[in-house]
Amino acid sequence: MIKVKNELVLRTDDYKLLVSYLNGTNSKAMFDQRNADALHSELKKAKLVDKNDFPADTVRINSTVWVKSKEKDEVMQFMLVTPDKANVKEGKISVMAPIGTALIGFKKGQQVKWRVPAGERTFTILEVINGD
Repeated sequence: MIKVKNELVLRTDDYKLLVSYLNGTNSKAMFDQRNADALHSELKKAKLVDKNDFPADTVRINSTVWVKSKEKDEVMQFMLVTPDKANVKEGKISVMAPIGTALIGFKKGQQVKWRVPAGERTFTILEVINGD
């Protein structure tokens, strides 16, 4: 799904939370199995770091992210959240959604690609703000 040579970096606590969703431990939320499989594949490649060593400009759960589409020259802003907190009207996108699985663990300035119904799109991460 993602064709980048960038290193995927995750906080250990985010990794554990994501794995719990993938394993069905946090079964409150439903998500597409294909997206879950893609995320699981990405998690296997991740470098895990603790909270103190996590780069501030890297996308994680609860990050507010601005991305620019290469194909449509448009900027989108949203917050990446756990599936149970997703609400498109509020700009909260699930980490299990295609864009969420594409962006998690990547940092400002990096490009990611992911499939949408109309084909593959490329996005550049313009800004990442992490609250905690």
